[in-house]
Amino acid sequence: MKLNKTSALLMGAATALVLSSVAAGAETLRFWTTEEQPERLARQEQMAADFAAASGHTVEVIPVSETDLGTRATAAFAAGDLPDIIYHPLQYALPWAEAGILDTDAATDVVENLDPSTFAPGALSMAAADGGYASVPVDGWTQMLVYRADKFAEAGLEPPTSYANVLAAVEALHNPPEMYGFVAATKIDENFMSQVLEHVFLANGVSPVGPDGIAELDEAATIEVLEFYKAIAEASPPGDLYWDQSRSLYFSGNAAMIIWSPFILDELAGLRDSAPPTINDDPTSTDLAAATGIVTNFSGPSNPDGAAWGDVRYFGITSDASTDAAMEFVEYSMTEGYGQTLAIAPEGKFPVRRGTVDEPGKFSELWATLDVGVDRKAPLGDLYDAAMIGEIVGGLDVAQRWGVADGQLATASKIINSQVINRLVREYIDGERDAAATVAELNTAIAGVE
Repeated sequence: MKLNKTSALLMGAATALVLSSVAAGAETLRFWTTEEQPERLARQEQMAADFAAASGHTVEVIPVSETDLGTRATAAFAAGDLPDIIYHPLQYALPWAEAGILDTDAATDVVENLDPSTFAPGALSMAAADGGYASVPVDGWTQMLVYRADKFAEAGLEPPTSYANVLAAVEALHNPPEMYGFVAATKIDENFMSQVLEHVFLANGVSPVGPDGIAELDEAATIEVLEFYKAIAEASPPGDLYWDQSRSLYFSGNAAMIIWSPFILDELAGLRDSAPPTINDDPTSTDLAAATGIVTNFSGPSNPDGAAWGDVRYFGITSDASTDAAMEFVEYSMTEGYGQTLAIAPEGKFPVRRGTVDEPGKFSELWATLDVGVDRKAPLGDLYDAAMIGEIVGGLDVAQRWGVADGQLATASKIINSQVINRLVREYIDGERDAAATVAELNTAIAGVE
């Protein structure tokens, strides 16, 4: 059919009007990210470009150092110049929501749109606020108890899922210097010791905070924590120990158990030349990875359900955002773009969204295919069996942190950063006072933290 001149002009005008409307609806979003290394930035910029092609919205990816994130967000809020979306750690979720920096309604709508049942419960619960969510969980990791599964099997030992099982394994395997039963964190000025201790306290259901702020430690349960920690410290080499010695001794085959972050997973498999396994003569060998088991959730006698220590990152939609477009970007990042989101660093970015309603395991399965490593690359699913992958990801279902459930994360963080718990636990290990007296000292010192 031929169009006359008038019809053609009218159609051209109509097309121009539609294009003008689309252009008018397009937004330019600013996205702050703490993933500022060049390779990681490149992945985020590619995802932003893909989103722009799909949506018409432009996204400016802006790197921000994590150490500066809090002060920059506070200053931008005061100036009415917040970005649209901020990728941020757990510690900011509730305080920023309370301060008005975050749009909790927008975050809640995103979670509801994606379906809360598709997220790891622990990651959601840590951002719960006023019947909704302060921010949208993106990725996370859980601290791991790493152990020589081959040695456990040879000795007929159960996996170290409890204080009792850990101590039984220490009793059976501790034979220094050939094999230390454990390498516990004992260097008091290292954040590593703080993380390990918090995990051990959580495992027995002990916290220094409650709904009203600082709370007295339960004496009986805390004594159990102290006695357990002293036992694993006595099964460790002497000296001030932190992440370096624990990794080195495990990699050389001289440690039965350590506690570490999942960033050890690629190193265990010989993919990083700066931290090679030395258990044999081949620094690229996967033998140690094959001989290793991991536990994310372990328990003490006063807390049979146990706990996993988790670190979760979130997308916060700010109160200054172009809300609809920002929500679109976050939803895209958790659906079509989720593989790119996780691929930034798969060994430390477990999928907090496991899949969709129709495909519940979609993103967990995708994650296992993503390459990890520095000097060599391989998918996690090729390095570790399905049961171990399931344990790694499953820790986020029950991940906890001091103060989160009680809305006292800020208070708990002050206690942790003061390092008074590290110091007093170390003094107890060194025999300066008994367990009951140490609990009393802990309560006094914690109460004095400001």
